[in-house]
Amino acid sequence: MRKRRLALGLLGLCLVAALGALWIVNRWQQPATLPTGGYRLVVGAGESLAGVSRRLQAEGIIENALLLELYGRYTGLDGRLHRGEYLLSGAPTAAEILDQLVAGAVIEYQVTLPEGITLAQALAILAREDPLESVLDGPRDPRLLGLAPERASAEGLFLPETYRYRRGESDWALLQRAHAALVAALGVAWEERAPELPLGEPYEALVLASIVERETGVPAERDRIAGVFVRRLLRGMRLQTDPTVIYGLGERYDGNLRREHLKDDSNPYNTYRHNGLPPTPIALPGRASLLAAVQPARGSALYFVARGDGSHVFSDTLEEHRRAVRDYQLRRRADYRSAPGPG
Repeated sequence: MRKRRLALGLLGLCLVAALGALWIVNRWQQPATLPTGGYRLVVGAGESLAGVSRRLQAEGIIENALLLELYGRYTGLDGRLHRGEYLLSGAPTAAEILDQLVAGAVIEYQVTLPEGITLAQALAILAREDPLESVLDGPRDPRLLGLAPERASAEGLFLPETYRYRRGESDWALLQRAHAALVAALGVAWEERAPELPLGEPYEALVLASIVERETGVPAERDRIAGVFVRRLLRGMRLQTDPTVIYGLGERYDGNLRREHLKDDSNPYNTYRHNGLPPTPIALPGRASLLAAVQPARGSALYFVARGDGSHVFSDTLEEHRRAVRDYQLRRRADYRSAPGPG
C-alpha cells in the first residue's frame, strides 16, 4: 500500500513537472505582442539583459521577463547584447528577440552632406538628425581644428557624401569618418594629378576644388572651370571669384555682393585683391571637383560668365569676356558680375 502511494506521489510529481515544462515551453514559444508598425527598442551602453527583459514585460511585449533572463544565462548570451536601436517586427519569440540583440541588427539611419556646403552648414544638418548626438561646439571646436592643426580652420576637410549611422553615434564620430573619406579621396586625386600644376601640395588642390565646386552649376563644366583658374594661377592673374569673397564675409553677407566688398583688402578671401589661392577651402568639395582641380581641361579660356541657367560662356580674351558679360547683363540685374572678373 505504501509503495502504491509512493508511486502515485512520484507520478503526480512527474505530471506536475511535465505540466510545468509544457507551460514554460508554451510561454517561451509565445510570440511577442507588438504594435502595428513594430516596436523600437533602445538598448543602452552596458544595459543588462535583465533590464531589457523587464522593460519589455512592462511594455507588454513579452509575458515573462524571468524566462528570458534565465535563457540568457543558460546560453551565455546575457552578456553579449549590442547597444543601439532595434526594430522588433512580425511575431518574434523571446528567443528570437534575444538573437536580434546579440547579432547587433540595429536600425541604421542615413544623412547626406551635399557637395558645396560649408562646415557650418554641415554641422547644422547633423544637428537636425534626432538620432545623432550633438557634441561639437561649432566649426571652431578644438576636435575639428585638431584634424589639421597647421591650418587656419577645418573647412573643407570632410567629404560630402551620404553616411549611415546608428542612434547614439555622435556628430564628431560621423565627421571623423567623413574626414577619413576626404583624406583618402584627396590622396587618390593627388596621385593622378596632371603635370605642371601650379599647386604645391594636396591641400592647395583641396582649396582649388572647393572654389570649383562653388562655381560649378553644370557638372560637365567642372574641369573647364578648373582649367580657367589653373591658367590664371600660372599667369599670375588673380582668381577674382565671388564665392571666395562671400565666404570671407561670413555673416556679414546679406545676399548682395557690393563693390565695397570687392575692394576690401582686409578680407583674406578676397581674390579680387589678393593673389593666389585663399587661405583655406571655402566649402566641402566632392570627388568630381577634387579630380577636376588636379586634372583641369586643356584650353585657352581665362574668363567665364554665367548664362543664368547654371552653365557658362567661356572666353579667351578680355574683349570677348566683356562682350559676353554685356550680352547676359541685359537679362539680369544691373550689378551683375562675372567670375573671374577682368584682370
